[in-house]
Amino acid sequence: MTTSTGIDFSVIAPPAYLRDFVAQEPARVHHVAAQRVLSDGIYRDFFACEAERGAEVIVDNGLFDLGYALPAASLVEAARAVSAKEIILPDVMRDGAATLKASEQAAREIRELSGDSFRLCAVLHAADDEEWLRTYDAFVTSDWAGAIALPASRRADPDGQLCRTRWLATAYLENRGLVDDLIVYRLLGLGRTGHLELIEQRKHEWISSVDGAAPVILGAMGIALRLEGPYEKPSTPRIENLGPIQEDRLVLIRRNIAVVRAAAGSTVTIAEEQR
Repeated sequence: MTTSTGIDFSVIAPPAYLRDFVAQEPARVHHVAAQRVLSDGIYRDFFACEAERGAEVIVDNGLFDLGYALPAASLVEAARAVSAKEIILPDVMRDGAATLKASEQAAREIRELSGDSFRLCAVLHAADDEEWLRTYDAFVTSDWAGAIALPASRRADPDGQLCRTRWLATAYLENRGLVDDLIVYRLLGLGRTGHLELIEQRKHEWISSVDGAAPVILGAMGIALRLEGPYEKPSTPRIENLGPIQEDRLVLIRRNIAVVRAAAGSTVTIAEEQR
């Protein structure tokens, strides 16, 4: 579990800019796209080298980028290619029952292919709070989930639901004594309040990592993040559609990354020797 190092922030950037923004000193945690590992040799070699430097590599299942999760065999192939420690299991947006079913099946298939080589991470989706609590309990009491990831809160939720507002969900888990010491907890993505959420979340020493592309995308658009806020995110392109970044925006992106890490309480920096 993360303690004095804060929440590790894994930068998501276009493959052409991995050395500029993603390399870490010290190498800690990277969230990696399985489909990119399988299709891009430069991407694959970069993260394999980061693993050799001591980084914990987590292979994501592809749902957010592709609209569907890759099959178990492809996830294992990608994980082995970059010496990953963890695989994020298939999930279904806003559907706890379907996510549980897909995760259980994938966990079984991954174990058949690779034994206990990888920690398996379940993503906590739900349609409502009752389902959220039921799905969380199913993950914690399973014999296959070694990690649980909470998706970002994308929209305002005036009802304050656990399944829609991540900072309320983590506070609930801690206040009710529901955090399991044997589970690794992760945040997936930066939500509608961006890095400002991390200032609240970093008090939970059991949260290990978060990933996000916002500081890169916004910096490429000329938008600076400020530690004290406010956080306003206009309509942005997906990271794979970002295209070449203007040279004069590179410094701004690095500053944005530093702001996110400061909000998360992390002292990790971009590895200078990798640039």
